[in-house]
Amino acid sequence: MIEGARWRKWVFFYVPMTLFLLFLLFPFYWMVITSVRPDGELYRPWNSSNYNPFWTWKPTLDHVRYLFEETLFASWLWNTTFIALASTAISLVCGVFAGYALSRLNFPFAGSLGTAIFITYLVPQTLLFIPLAEIIRNYRLGDTPWSLILTYPTFLIPFCTWIMMGYFKAVPKELEECARIDGASRWQAMLYIVIPVAIPGILSAGIFAFTLSWNEFIYALVFLSSPEQKTVPVGVTSELIRGDVFYWGPLMAGALLGSIPVAIAYSFFVEHYVAGLTGSVKG
Repeated sequence: MIEGARWRKWVFFYVPMTLFLLFLLFPFYWMVITSVRPDGELYRPWNSSNYNPFWTWKPTLDHVRYLFEETLFASWLWNTTFIALASTAISLVCGVFAGYALSRLNFPFAGSLGTAIFITYLVPQTLLFIPLAEIIRNYRLGDTPWSLILTYPTFLIPFCTWIMMGYFKAVPKELEECARIDGASRWQAMLYIVIPVAIPGILSAGIFAFTLSWNEFIYALVFLSSPEQKTVPVGVTSELIRGDVFYWGPLMAGALLGSIPVAIAYSFFVEHYVAGLTGSVKG
């Protein structure tokens, strides 16, 4: 009986999970190999002798040096970080207050308003960038980071609001009611009772909002034109693809380095903050 259960666990859990992880992580492995593979191997025909597409015996950092010495990759990283952090902060503040109001305050059409906010998030960006471009042009914010900092919340605020609505509804109302009975105002009860309990939800919304801001492409492509103002997704694709010539080494190096901040945010916050705080709340 025990051997049969162990066999079924291997067949139905370990083997499928291993195959899924290999399939999921293979693109990252390919980026790493391409980033350190010299040009002589990158552009060598696949049917040539002594060529292994999945490994290299002569790793090099020339592609990384090319990014930082021949392109404005450092500026793109700074621009992307600043825009993502600023837009995430604005969206979190608005989303927390809006989510609290929609989940805690009793006013007419609160449920319908929450559904409308979520539907707003579902509107494709391809329909919004034209009117937003007109607004950016009227306020003369084109080709500046503020053109993205002020437009990213159009899809981040509905997203954060919807997440916080669900999290605030999961927080027991008795905690807030006890504070109100003890003389606290609604503002004090929200600030000192509800929001500290909801920190795991706020961090989760912030991580997802930061990821959406970091990876956004359409608005950054439309609103930014000068090379020194571009973000990583736009800069890498526009400056390292020239006509039908693809600089695969720097392209993969830029994609790899551009994904590191998001990976760090997920691993650090989820493991040390969200999981820990969620466990403390359950306890």
